[in-house]
Amino acid sequence: MTKTSSVRGLASLLLIMLTACNSDVPVPASVEFSADQIRLTIIRLATNPFLSRHDLHLALVGPGGCSIEEELFPNTGYASRRNLYVTRTGLLYVVGQFDARVIDAQHCTITLAEFRTLDRSVTFLGSFDENEEKRWTYFPASQRPELSFEKR
Repeated sequence: MTKTSSVRGLASLLLIMLTACNSDVPVPASVEFSADQIRLTIIRLATNPFLSRHDLHLALVGPGGCSIEEELFPNTGYASRRNLYVTRTGLLYVVGQFDARVIDAQHCTITLAEFRTLDRSVTFLGSFDENEEKRWTYFPASQRPELSFEKR
Protein backbone atom coordinates (compact mmCIF):
# COMPACT_ATOMS: atom_id res chain seq x y z
CA MET A 1 0.00 0.00 0.00
CA THR A 2 1.39 3.40 -0.92
CA LYS A 3 1.47 6.42 1.32
CA THR A 4 -1.01 8.24 -0.98
CA SER A 5 -3.56 5.43 -0.86
CA SER A 6 -3.23 5.26 2.95
CA VAL A 7 -3.93 8.99 3.23
CA ARG A 8 -6.92 8.69 0.87
CA GLY A 9 -8.25 5.73 2.85
CA LEU A 10 -7.89 7.61 6.13
CA ALA A 11 -9.53 10.71 4.63
CA SER A 12 -12.44 8.60 3.37
CA LEU A 13 -12.88 6.97 6.77
CA LEU A 14 -12.81 10.36 8.48
CA LEU A 15 -15.41 11.73 6.04
CA ILE A 16 -17.71 8.75 6.68
CA MET A 17 -17.37 9.18 10.44
CA LEU A 18 -18.08 12.91 10.29
CA THR A 19 -21.22 12.46 8.18
CA ALA A 20 -22.44 9.67 10.47
CA CYS A 21 -22.06 11.81 13.59
CA ASN A 22 -24.99 13.60 15.18
CA SER A 23 -24.54 17.33 15.59
CA ASP A 24 -24.89 18.85 19.06
CA VAL A 25 -26.62 21.90 17.57
CA PRO A 26 -30.31 22.26 18.59
CA VAL A 27 -32.63 21.61 15.64
CA PRO A 28 -36.11 23.19 15.78
CA ALA A 29 -39.21 22.11 13.87
CA SER A 30 -42.27 24.36 14.05
CA VAL A 31 -45.88 24.66 13.03
CA GLU A 32 -48.02 27.80 13.13
CA PHE A 33 -51.78 28.15 13.35
CA SER A 34 -52.06 31.84 12.51
CA ALA A 35 -55.83 32.01 12.95
CA ASP A 36 -55.40 30.89 16.58
CA GLN A 37 -52.12 32.80 17.07
CA ILE A 38 -50.35 29.59 18.06
CA ARG A 39 -46.83 28.46 17.24
CA LEU A 40 -45.54 25.08 18.44
CA THR A 41 -41.88 24.19 18.23
CA ILE A 42 -40.13 20.99 19.22
CA ILE A 43 -36.38 21.36 19.47
CA ARG A 44 -34.29 18.23 19.16
CA LEU A 45 -30.73 18.05 20.52
CA ALA A 46 -28.47 15.04 19.97
CA THR A 47 -27.02 13.61 23.18
CA ASN A 48 -24.85 10.95 21.53
CA PRO A 49 -22.60 11.51 18.52
CA PHE A 50 -23.30 8.10 16.96
CA LEU A 51 -26.62 6.76 18.30
CA SER A 52 -30.16 8.08 17.78
CA ARG A 53 -30.43 9.69 21.22
CA HIS A 54 -31.98 13.15 21.60
CA ASP A 55 -33.36 15.51 24.20
CA LEU A 56 -36.67 17.05 23.13
CA HIS A 57 -37.97 20.45 24.19
CA LEU A 58 -41.51 21.73 23.49
CA ALA A 59 -42.18 25.48 23.19
CA LEU A 60 -45.59 27.13 22.81
CA VAL A 61 -46.17 30.74 21.81
CA GLY A 62 -49.84 31.61 21.98
CA PRO A 63 -52.36 34.43 22.15
CA GLY A 64 -52.09 37.24 24.66
CA GLY A 65 -48.33 36.95 25.10
CA CYS A 66 -48.46 33.29 26.11
CA SER A 67 -45.02 31.68 26.08
CA ILE A 68 -44.30 28.39 27.84
CA GLU A 69 -41.73 25.63 27.46
CA GLU A 70 -41.40 22.08 28.71
CA GLU A 71 -39.01 19.17 28.38
CA LEU A 72 -40.45 16.08 26.70
CA PHE A 73 -39.39 12.51 27.37
CA PRO A 74 -36.09 12.02 25.57
CA ASN A 75 -35.60 9.91 22.49
CA THR A 76 -33.59 6.92 23.66
CA GLY A 77 -33.57 5.15 20.32
CA TYR A 78 -35.59 6.06 17.21
CA ALA A 79 -38.62 7.28 19.18
CA SER A 80 -38.56 11.05 18.76
CA ARG A 81 -41.64 11.35 16.53
CA ARG A 82 -44.50 13.29 18.09
CA ASN A 83 -47.97 13.28 16.55
CA LEU A 84 -50.07 16.41 16.87
CA TYR A 85 -53.87 16.34 17.34
CA VAL A 86 -56.63 18.81 18.10
CA THR A 87 -59.72 18.03 20.19
CA ARG A 88 -63.23 19.31 19.54
CA THR A 89 -62.72 21.81 22.38
CA GLY A 90 -59.51 23.22 20.86
CA LEU A 91 -56.93 21.50 23.07
CA LEU A 92 -53.79 20.26 21.33
CA TYR A 93 -52.25 16.87 22.04
CA VAL A 94 -48.56 16.20 21.43
CA VAL A 95 -48.31 12.42 21.60
CA GLY A 96 -45.13 10.38 21.54
CA GLN A 97 -44.42 6.70 21.92
CA PHE A 98 -44.08 7.01 25.70
CA ASP A 99 -45.66 10.34 26.67
CA ALA A 100 -48.52 12.70 25.90
CA ARG A 101 -48.85 16.44 26.52
CA VAL A 102 -52.08 18.41 26.59
CA ILE A 103 -51.70 22.01 25.44
CA ASP A 104 -54.30 24.59 26.37
CA ALA A 105 -53.17 27.71 24.51
CA GLN A 106 -56.03 29.82 25.91
CA HIS A 107 -54.79 29.20 29.48
CA CYS A 108 -51.11 28.94 28.44
CA THR A 109 -50.55 25.49 29.95
CA ILE A 110 -48.77 22.28 28.97
CA THR A 111 -49.69 19.23 31.02
CA LEU A 112 -48.28 15.71 31.07
CA ALA A 113 -51.21 13.31 30.66
CA GLU A 114 -51.81 9.59 30.89
CA PHE A 115 -52.78 8.04 27.57
CA ARG A 116 -56.00 6.61 29.03
CA THR A 117 -57.23 10.13 29.92
CA LEU A 118 -56.96 11.50 26.38
CA ASP A 119 -60.10 12.15 24.36
CA ARG A 120 -60.28 9.65 21.48
CA SER A 121 -62.33 11.95 19.27
CA VAL A 122 -59.47 14.02 17.85
CA THR A 123 -58.23 15.24 14.47
CA PHE A 124 -54.71 14.44 13.36
CA LEU A 125 -52.89 17.64 12.35
CA GLY A 126 -49.42 16.32 11.57
CA SER A 127 -46.23 15.07 13.14
CA PHE A 128 -42.77 16.19 14.17
CA ASP A 129 -40.37 13.61 12.77
CA GLU A 130 -37.28 12.95 10.67
CA ASN A 131 -37.51 13.25 6.91
CA GLU A 132 -35.74 10.91 4.46
CA GLU A 133 -32.44 12.74 5.04
CA LYS A 134 -32.80 12.28 8.83
CA ARG A 135 -33.52 16.00 9.30
CA TRP A 136 -35.94 17.00 12.04
CA THR A 137 -39.07 18.64 10.57
CA TYR A 138 -42.84 19.04 10.86
CA PHE A 139 -45.07 17.12 8.45
CA PRO A 140 -48.65 18.46 8.09
CA ALA A 141 -51.37 15.81 7.72
CA SER A 142 -51.80 16.89 4.08
CA GLN A 143 -48.19 15.91 3.39
CA ARG A 144 -47.96 12.65 5.34
CA PRO A 145 -50.68 10.47 6.90
CA GLU A 146 -50.73 9.58 10.58
CA LEU A 147 -48.24 6.90 11.56
CA SER A 148 -48.98 4.71 14.55
CA PHE A 149 -46.37 3.90 17.16
CA GLU A 150 -44.70 0.52 17.29
CA LYS A 151 -45.58 -1.64 20.28
CA ARG A 152 -42.49 -2.62 22.23
